[in-house]
Amino acid sequence: MHTFTLSDFDFALPEHLIAQHPAPERSGSRLLDGTGALAADRTFRDLPSLLMQGDLLVFNDTKVLHARLFGEKATGGKVELLIERVLGGNQVAAHMRVSKKPEVGATLKLVCAPGQSDGLSATLLGRWPAADGALFRFVLSNDAGDDPYTLMERHGHVPLPPYITHTDSPEDAQRYQTVFAKHPGAVAAPTAALHFDETLLAQFDALGVRRAHVTLHVGAGTFQPVKVENLSEHQMHSEWYNVPAETLQAIADCKARGGRIVAVGTTTVRTLESWAKGMGVCGDTAIFITPGFQFQLVDLLVTNFHLPKSSLMMLVSAFAGYDHVMKLYRRAIEQEYRFFSYGDAMLLERA
Repeated sequence: MHTFTLSDFDFALPEHLIAQHPAPERSGSRLLDGTGALAADRTFRDLPSLLMQGDLLVFNDTKVLHARLFGEKATGGKVELLIERVLGGNQVAAHMRVSKKPEVGATLKLVCAPGQSDGLSATLLGRWPAADGALFRFVLSNDAGDDPYTLMERHGHVPLPPYITHTDSPEDAQRYQTVFAKHPGAVAAPTAALHFDETLLAQFDALGVRRAHVTLHVGAGTFQPVKVENLSEHQMHSEWYNVPAETLQAIADCKARGGRIVAVGTTTVRTLESWAKGMGVCGDTAIFITPGFQFQLVDLLVTNFHLPKSSLMMLVSAFAGYDHVMKLYRRAIEQEYRFFSYGDAMLLERA
């Protein structure tokens, strides 16, 4: 069996194919249908015709936080925080971008929304999750004693991915969020689900395609390229997930009637396969899916086009077969599909 290394998941992507803005309409994006031996170019609105009565669509209903906050140290040095997780007691775990790290106990003055001044600040408590952790633990506070979710919603910015070059706008606040986002906690959108609008969801209901939800709070680690050539040495980032009881019932019902489990997005795959591997219905998962992985639940996958050398490239290659996926990516580049978060989608079948 071929031993895959990092270089196997590299490809050259012309920069103009990285989508900087969403399609004018959510379901107006393109869909590369990779379920047959021959790929077919479709639009996302064709998806209902590719599924069958009795199939189950499983979505990730996480909600993207306005997790990016700007501010300055007492010395005047600029600082940027990207809040990865709300810990309780007004504490948060965050990435910090700053020229010189402040001392533990230092308080950063954060920028409030235009026209508002409510004494927003962040006090550094140390590292997270341990003394040598990659993230920083802060207490977020303001004059009114609001919780971190309220403070981010009011003063924070949409945490657009590093390859989107514009500053966040009202369009991003709406379109970098799914229409069914429910549980706040993500710093990146489950992007395959961005293509679904209310009209399309109603079509699935009319066709007898069922729907269920899981939650996985997507972390900033999703954008981190794998850096080690030997994949077994990669330390996968951890994300919190939950599989509700009604979703487990919907999966059992789907299997009983011979339907297919259709995961919308790689985050849904990670959640479902974590549960199938006995990790429980709720908790943290650092599951790293590479070719050779034995999928237990997911039959079809709706997914966007991913970054070279990313763990997500490895996941889709594991799911649909490495050669098939690389062939689809070559076609997508030739046909000028739009890539990454605001880009087009593809439909894959488990190999």
